[in-house]
Amino acid sequence: MNIKSALFASIILPIGLLITACSSTSDNTGVKERQDMMANWGDAMKVMGGMMKNPDTFDAAKFQEEAAFLATDAVKPWTHFADENSKGGATDAVWTDAAGFKAEADKFQQATAELNTAAQNATSTADVQAAFENVSASCKSCHTTYKQPN
Repeated sequence: MNIKSALFASIILPIGLLITACSSTSDNTGVKERQDMMANWGDAMKVMGGMMKNPDTFDAAKFQEEAAFLATDAVKPWTHFADENSKGGATDAVWTDAAGFKAEADKFQQATAELNTAAQNATSTADVQAAFENVSASCKSCHTTYKQPN
């Protein structure tokens, strides 16, 4: 092995691998952040969905808390879709149909705001039924086109 090869193998190659690893970590940060946010949405929907399935368990204060969380958090993950190379579980349509994806995000934000409004004075599941179903439909609609199947 000549000196150039030894230098490359011992210094240059490890630095290149480190730079590659660091840049892919930063790309994955946005994916993880948006996935964590959406997992939290799923948790909130499970809490409220449990009450919707079993109306006798309706806890107005807890439902209000979860609905307020969704409405507040609904604006957050969309900036984490800026890097087309950081797909995570997203389909290419997030970037090739950016206007459609934005429309779905806007629809979700509107639906969560309406659920939050309905929840604030709710005394039963009947008071939030339609708004809860709209949020669920919004999730499904977006996932149909913009999320890869599990």
